[in-house]
Amino acid sequence: MTTRPLIDPELLPLLELFPSTTATLETLGEIRQGVAALQALMPLPATAATLREQVIPGPSGAPDVRVVIYTPAGQATGRPGLLHTHGGGYILGAPEMSSARLLTLADELGCVVVSVDYRLAPEHPYPAPVEDAYAALTWFHQHAGDLGVDPAKIAIGGESAGGGLAAALGLLARDRGEVPVCFQLLIYPMLDDRTCTAATPNPHTGEFIWTREANHFGWSSLLGRAPGATQASCYAVPARAETVAGLPPTFIAVGALDLFLEEDIAYAQRLLHAGIATELHVYPGAFHAFDMMAPAQVAQQFERDFRGALRRAWA
Repeated sequence: MTTRPLIDPELLPLLELFPSTTATLETLGEIRQGVAALQALMPLPATAATLREQVIPGPSGAPDVRVVIYTPAGQATGRPGLLHTHGGGYILGAPEMSSARLLTLADELGCVVVSVDYRLAPEHPYPAPVEDAYAALTWFHQHAGDLGVDPAKIAIGGESAGGGLAAALGLLARDRGEVPVCFQLLIYPMLDDRTCTAATPNPHTGEFIWTREANHFGWSSLLGRAPGATQASCYAVPARAETVAGLPPTFIAVGALDLFLEEDIAYAQRLLHAGIATELHVYPGAFHAFDMMAPAQVAQQFERDFRGALRRAWA
């Protein structure tokens, strides 16, 4: 059975852009090179916002962390900020893959975005990615004044694995109690390693872009073992958190055909049960990373939804 007939027709051309190669230890290097080459070809929008790289102190005993900072035009204080973590299944990617979106976001919402080039698995399994993200969040707060940002208006967010990493970072920041987070922006987040081992998986999700096989490899790379074990740290697997109480208001968006559909809905339900202000959007006919097909109406609706959520969070 194929779910192709369920796809929003406007999204179908996007499927032709993605290679059919399955990520394995043997193919990972080739896939990373392909992603980097594609990333280099992506045009940047003509905006007044600017981007620059900076290297900041990493976690104790670990290497420094590269970040890319997206800044709106003009001099201002009290701006909102977003600590961003990119997608790529924990095994791929870099901040630049989101530069077009983040430049536009900085320009249109007047926010400063710091995107983290966190260490990738399997070379650097948990806790390397979340500790790199936490180091960047701490640095962002400490230098908020230099960046023209109100430290009380710093949100966290990301896409796919970056959304899962943002959720893990939210739990870590809550539990360490050192830096406040005002909002979570979780875009089709990768939250639960047990999706890989479900006895009766949803037959209508995960056929395209990010498959069950890719998910198994991603989680195995991050955890350093097969996914689905009895126990796992919530700072690696946010869905394993004993409680989600005390987390900031949250936006979650996912496509109805996305492998992460049910784990994302379940996380939203837990947040709502804990009294966390939570906004959940499920987009019909949409597979993983559907928003890359920017002209599609469903992608445009998604853009309006998450930007509106950020505006309200920063109001």
